[in-house]
Amino acid sequence: MTLVAQQDGQERESAGTEVLWERLGQVEQRVREAVAARRAADPDPDDPYRGQYLTPEAAARILETRDAFTPVPAYGDGDRVPSGAGDGGRLGELAGRFGLAPPDVDLLLIALAPDIDPRFERLYGYLNDDLTRRRPTIGLALELRGLPAAGPGRFRFAPAAPLVAGGLLEIAEPERPLLSRLLRVPDRVTAYLLGDDGIDGRLRGIVREDTRTPEPDERPEVPRIAAALGTGSGLVHLLDRGGDPHGLAVAALRAAARRPLVVDIAALAIAPQPTALVRALATEARLGRAGVVLGPLETLAPERPEGARLLGSLCAALGSTPLIAYGKKNWDPLWTPESPVPVTVPPPGPDGMARQWRRALAEAGRSAGLSTAHAAADDTLIEAAVAYRLDSGQLRRAATVASRLAALEPRPVGPDDLRAAVRAQNGAGLERLARRIEPGVGWDDLVLPPATRTQLAELALRARHRETVLGQWRMRPGGGRGRGVIALFAGESGTGKTMSAEVVAAELGMELYVVDLSTVVDKYIGETEKNLERIFVEASDVNGILLFDEADAIFGKRSQVNDSRDKHANMESAYLLQRMESFDGIAVLTTNLRSNLDEAFTRRLDVIAEFPMPDARQRLALWDRCLGPAVPRDTTLDLEFCADRFELAGGSIRACAVTAAYLAAEAGAPLTMDQLITAVLQEYRKLGRLVLESEFGPWLAKERARAGR
Repeated sequence: MTLVAQQDGQERESAGTEVLWERLGQVEQRVREAVAARRAADPDPDDPYRGQYLTPEAAARILETRDAFTPVPAYGDGDRVPSGAGDGGRLGELAGRFGLAPPDVDLLLIALAPDIDPRFERLYGYLNDDLTRRRPTIGLALELRGLPAAGPGRFRFAPAAPLVAGGLLEIAEPERPLLSRLLRVPDRVTAYLLGDDGIDGRLRGIVREDTRTPEPDERPEVPRIAAALGTGSGLVHLLDRGGDPHGLAVAALRAAARRPLVVDIAALAIAPQPTALVRALATEARLGRAGVVLGPLETLAPERPEGARLLGSLCAALGSTPLIAYGKKNWDPLWTPESPVPVTVPPPGPDGMARQWRRALAEAGRSAGLSTAHAAADDTLIEAAVAYRLDSGQLRRAATVASRLAALEPRPVGPDDLRAAVRAQNGAGLERLARRIEPGVGWDDLVLPPATRTQLAELALRARHRETVLGQWRMRPGGGRGRGVIALFAGESGTGKTMSAEVVAAELGMELYVVDLSTVVDKYIGETEKNLERIFVEASDVNGILLFDEADAIFGKRSQVNDSRDKHANMESAYLLQRMESFDGIAVLTTNLRSNLDEAFTRRLDVIAEFPMPDARQRLALWDRCLGPAVPRDTTLDLEFCADRFELAGGSIRACAVTAAYLAAEAGAPLTMDQLITAVLQEYRKLGRLVLESEFGPWLAKERARAGR
């Protein structure tokens, strides 16, 4: 904002405050006249105990009069500034936004006076004939305004009247008769009229204003949503299909010249008095000419009665104030009397995500104190970032974390910073259902045939470009199909299936979540499907890979139905077949026996990677890598002999290497061939394999001799 614009704004605020003071001066004059009229009819106006007791003479005077109030001359045409929106200043704006008639504005000012000028407290106490009641009553307000207490003026304080329904006036002491109830103006309304635009303190932690600097928005949905806000009730529902509904809602409100107020619906739902907060939110939105952004609706659970009631009361309180709700579920017409304008929010596509990342990283870099060169993101970094699925809030938070990590040195934001920041956005919901593994291995740690490595690379490629192929190019249309990538790793135990999934996760900068079957399988009918559904729902919102180890336990073949157990087992498989179609994440199934899987799963698999037993050359590489460079080796260690003679999988070789390392540590000497052979013999016995002299050669005799001693 330029200096000239700031000065113009200050001048407008000053002019608006002058209007308020002028109107309060008129209220003061009316109070003076009322006090003078009251003193003229009072036989003892200087009684120091007036207002604390009622004498018999005063009671008799009350009985002789038809009205308890002394008449006050009515307002003249020259006594009042017109109270429409054309006044200028905040008072006129408030009257226009809340639909206040001139008497309403006058009554509001009468109730407002003690909050601005403390003299009115004592004056109102005198006029109320009770020094402890220092705010105007409804009867006193009507008297000062010149409205008859028995006339239509009293209905300006009805629950549906603009002053009360709009939250501009609070009526205290409901147990008293109507005319003797006290009036109070909420602090937020007073602050607004005095020039304060801060959000109501009662809404702290629940409502915030999105104050980010607006950028040109090229999304075609923005003008459509902005136009819908000005029609009917102003209710719009954004159906999230993988896009950025929150950012879209904020952009649409700004396009409609509205302040975006973002509501934390989870905090609102658990608040002690949500109904009072809803009314305060409605008043706040109308005071600041704002619109409300509410979502995601799944957090509120509007399908439950309490959620539906809260959503309905919010829509009713807001009236024609724009409300943009968003979520992944369709709108239920039973939630609110008015149905919203529905708008589907598709994924932004790679180009849209790239623009969001560049903007977020540039803003976060400036905030973190990075130089312009360090804050700028190169094409390689943006290409890596586009593969992640984040909403606008998660994306901004990830950009902030990545920039702060880079600012520690300082240096430009790198892929490792980005990966750590994205992993920090993963919710903890999936961790309660699966075991999280942060990848610690890479492609160099794998010893696999070229064909298997090619299949793993294809899995990473599909995961990286699925938004382009499945979203932008629509290569999987119709049928409610999701944008997930499903792979099957088939091979004997220990051939590297789990480790390969970890490598793919590291390649994509994601975490690996291993599903614990003990948390999934349940003996009660239908519970297994419910557990799986919770896992799939949580996994779709996480940048990670879901690993079903020993998947044939739950993805088994359907069989002929002979009893109820077969029927329900087939129902589980049928559910999984349908759910895999609509899954939006990345899942890997591993199995030792591919033939045990239902053939219908094969069609739904994107990648099938076979993990054969390693040959002699691969076993030699495995022996060398499992022992590692840190373990001291004796010169007699013959790894080629082990690779040629012992047909072991990679998992068994690793177990042998660990056992041999323990033996070497106990001996306090470099690892010898004897210790390695001892470890292999233990592994053979563990696997139940025969110990043949043709495999062990002379080392078997040596081992038996040592055992005999």
